[in-house]
Amino acid sequence: MLIAMGHQVFYQGIAMSSVAEKKRRAAQAALSYLPDQEILGIGTGTTIDIFIEELAPVAQRIKGAVPSSEQTRKALIAAGIPVIPFEEADSIPVYIDSADEANHYLHLIKGGGGALTQEKVLAGASKKFVCIINDEKLVRRLGQHPVPIEVLPMARSYIARHITHLGGRPIWRENFITDNGNPILDVYDLSIDEPVSMEKRINDISGVVGVGIFALRRADVLLVGKDDQVDVLT
Repeated sequence: MLIAMGHQVFYQGIAMSSVAEKKRRAAQAALSYLPDQEILGIGTGTTIDIFIEELAPVAQRIKGAVPSSEQTRKALIAAGIPVIPFEEADSIPVYIDSADEANHYLHLIKGGGGALTQEKVLAGASKKFVCIINDEKLVRRLGQHPVPIEVLPMARSYIARHITHLGGRPIWRENFITDNGNPILDVYDLSIDEPVSMEKRINDISGVVGVGIFALRRADVLLVGKDDQVDVLT
């Protein structure tokens, strides 16, 4: 029998953590990867919003943060954390972000918040990419979550036809424009048996700005928040 009490759910008297609590555990664990007095790259999403809350009390440990989106920039400013534009960052020792899905090889699907292209740039520029998720997002095979693709506006239909030939079902994300001024296609039903190969195939389609498969630059560390612990995958 399930009984809800406060922020927890009890099953036959055993407390089970909420998704938010699992995210917070992973976010807290990520603090151990902060680069002392250096620049930190920060992603976008609800888990990252929680991470910024946890970072704020210890923000003096870092020089500042490079945000992956306008949403994250505003959250950092509200938390009193110095914001550093990417073009002014000499290096990014550590990049911390979340994911919509992750497998045990640390390949990811990202971009539910629409910042996938900037996130891919920061991940590629970083020396260490730390990804924080809750355990519901850890899967055996990527593709249960739709794969976002940022596209040039003129190429949207052209790219959608190519994605259909790859076996995916592209849906235009209505009423959404990225920080770069582009639309997003969310691709459902895409079979991703080989994430690296699929990422390359989609990247090669003319007009694709960025694809939310992170396999060519996968995470270096995956922190998985669970009911009572955080698993560390490397």
